Order: sequence, then structure tokens, then C-alpha cells
Amino acid sequence: MNRRARKPAVPRPAQETARRAVITLIRNHPLSARDISGQAHMTEKDVYSHLEHIRLSIHATGEFLEITPAECRSCGFVFSKRDRLTPPGRCPVCRDEFIFEPLFAIRRREDRSRE
Repeated sequence: MNRRARKPAVPRPAQETARRAVITLIRNHPLSARDISGQAHMTEKDVYSHLEHIRLSIHATGEFLEITPAECRSCGFVFSKRDRLTPPGRCPVCRDEFIFEPLFAIRRREDRSRE
């Protein structure tokens, strides 16, 4: 059998949970799910699951999950009204499947009470 040599997985520190690792990676630094997956050593499917939970849980800290929407590479259509975090399969305008992935970042909410 001809198998590819796999890189050994680098484990996270014992105190750091998977969600905390994702939060640390995307705090004020936009990344795609694929980038998060590679840096946090988990599957993209797991990343989307964690992002859903993070989107709901960080609200209490005064932060929010900023999502830069996916965009069609061919016609430039922006999927701005999409609620799902996963990238779309194809563009509804030109039917092309080449789509830039959405980017995720955690930002602090502006304190509007000071104004």
C-alpha cells in the first residue's frame, strides 16, 4: 500500500479547550473555517459547530462574532443575507461553484451608552 506520511498532530495545552482555542485564534483577526481548522487541529465540521456555540455564548462578554460573508469569485455576488455559517455550494446568480469562504472574527461591541 502506498500511504502518505501524516504529520503528527500537535496537541493543545491541557488547560485549553477547543472552543477557547478557536476564540483565541479569531479574536480581532478574521480567519476562514479552513484556516481555523488547520491552526486549531480539528476538522472544518467541528469548527462550524464551535462557531455556532461561540456566536451565542460570547454575547454576555460584550463581544460578537463578526462574519465577512462569502462571495462569488466569478460575478462578485455577496451572500450577505445568509444566516448559516457554512459556505454556500454555488452562486444563485451565475451558478458558479468557485466561492470565497466566509471569514470569522470576534469583535468588541461599541459602548453606545457613553454617547
